[in-house]
Amino acid sequence: MTTELDIRPVGGRIGAEVAGVTLSADLDQPTLSAIEDALHRYKVLFFRDQAHLDDASQEAFAARLGDPVAHPTVPVRDGSSYLLELDSQHGGRANAWHTDVTFVPAYPKASILRAVVSPASGGDTAWANTAEAYARLPPPLRDLADTLWALHTNAYDYAAAKPNASAAQIERHRNVFASTVYETEHPVVRVHPVTGEPSLILGQFVKGLVGFSTADSRRIYDTLQEHVTRLENTVRWRWRQGDVAIWDNRATQHYAVDDYGDQHRVMRRVTLAGDLPVSIDGRPSRAIRPAPATAIAAE
Repeated sequence: MTTELDIRPVGGRIGAEVAGVTLSADLDQPTLSAIEDALHRYKVLFFRDQAHLDDASQEAFAARLGDPVAHPTVPVRDGSSYLLELDSQHGGRANAWHTDVTFVPAYPKASILRAVVSPASGGDTAWANTAEAYARLPPPLRDLADTLWALHTNAYDYAAAKPNASAAQIERHRNVFASTVYETEHPVVRVHPVTGEPSLILGQFVKGLVGFSTADSRRIYDTLQEHVTRLENTVRWRWRQGDVAIWDNRATQHYAVDDYGDQHRVMRRVTLAGDLPVSIDGRPSRAIRPAPATAIAAE
């Protein structure tokens, strides 16, 4: 038995709105399977008018799609088990392209994000299709990417990445986000465990390419990253309170646009435990810091 969803593509290469579905832990399995199939196809799904969800029901729904997992360093919201709050008044602004938590080996497979407070203007989120970006690389560049590995870390230079950050934001990054330093080597190209599609693992947490100088790493990284974020490979969502987005974290990057000034924006996110990425030639990602046994326990 299968369920047909009312799917309305948003971008030409990524993103679709799903209408007529009320998200909850009580959804039947055929509907959940249809959502998962659509997620693998469109990479990010949007659900309007889900204001009935609260923290507990968001977590309960997420648990139907996988195993919820807490962020390795940022504390969960009070009263929840796994939920991360992104509050613009408390440092919750992430205006950089990234894939969630790639600084650990088995980073999350998916995220479920709910809009709690939306600004009247601005505050959109954009997503990029990293599988489509890989598929459209010129063949010689694709061949190079297949051989590359990158070191990902949460201890990047926050002040350099965000030159307008306040002293409080820089301190919070150091004392909370980077309270435990993680470093992981990932293949630049991973194979999706469900679809078999190769996709690029890049984004904000890349410190450098293994075996390359800092300067050469930056040039190669910039070239590949520019292919990911080409406008043709992206979709942008205008949030309303109660909206929910679900994205495949193994085949996307995203960017929360910080253009809403002093307006308040609150988002709450649940992530689902992922699998260890595997390269084109079958080699798995590996923890560098902390020692592998400690890193696995922290996920």
